[in-house]
Amino acid sequence: VQLQASGGGLVQAGGSLRLSCAASGRTFSNYAVGWFRQAPGKEREFIASISRSGGSTYYGDSAKARFTISRDNAKNTVSLQMNSLKPEDTAVYYCAARQVRWGTPASSGPYDYWGQGTLVTVSS
Repeated sequence: VQLQASGGGLVQAGGSLRLSCAASGRTFSNYAVGWFRQAPGKEREFIASISRSGGSTYYGDSAKARFTISRDNAKNTVSLQMNSLKPEDTAVYYCAARQVRWGTPASSGPYDYWGQGTLVTVSS
């Protein structure tokens, strides 16, 4: 499966952005999807994930109460709605996928397929 993240940009602190991950090449509903980010000089950080059906979601500590992950299997997309953005959210955001059995709960990984990232910059 090929993944392409988009939707990044420059936003002021307190603002919102919606990232999208578009998939192609395989049956998208066979894959659980996750979002990660990496800031300069820092390790990659898990943000959120969603199960094949969308019925299970899982969030990293930095995303809880501010970010929401969702998916539309008919459109082969997963979205990450980010609200109340902070300067420390500045990073390159990546989406990733892994093939799992139907009913497997969302988790932080591991993930096998990665897309190119999209840069999110939050100004203070």
